[in-house]
Amino acid sequence: MKSKRIILFRLGAILFLLIIAGIMMVIGRGHTVYVDNKSLEYNGQTYETPYKVVVFVDGEQVAKLYDKERGMTTCIGQKVAMSLEITQKKGGEEEVKNITISLPYNMDGIAINLPAYLAGLPEEAYLSEFQPAPDQPEEDESDEAVTDEFGLGDI
Repeated sequence: MKSKRIILFRLGAILFLLIIAGIMMVIGRGHTVYVDNKSLEYNGQTYETPYKVVVFVDGEQVAKLYDKERGMTTCIGQKVAMSLEITQKKGGEEEVKNITISLPYNMDGIAINLPAYLAGLPEEAYLSEFQPAPDQPEEDESDEAVTDEFGLGDI
């Protein structure tokens, strides 16, 4: 009788922890979000960048983006809410847009193309997984001529 009770308590504790883990996995997942201000060609049409976009998340400025620039922020959860101050042309008026974007669970680094998003394009056009630039290969120093067994060359 006592061993059945202990087993039930242990199974209940394990089930409780699994439920907590599942909830935290969904609501507590952190994302790194990259915001790009880069022109984009989609379905044969080019979407140009605004002159300047200032990005605010939770009231804090996280990026000031000009043409071909990228900003970054981190967020917890499956949505990111941003306030954008958009200046279309140099010296023009600022337009403020508040946006909320649902983030896919299966991506770690998420890149959002602002001109595509602001043009109302579908998610596949403005949302992609961040791909870091490949490292530049270092020059191979083993190509030097070695004339003796100790690698000293001509001394």
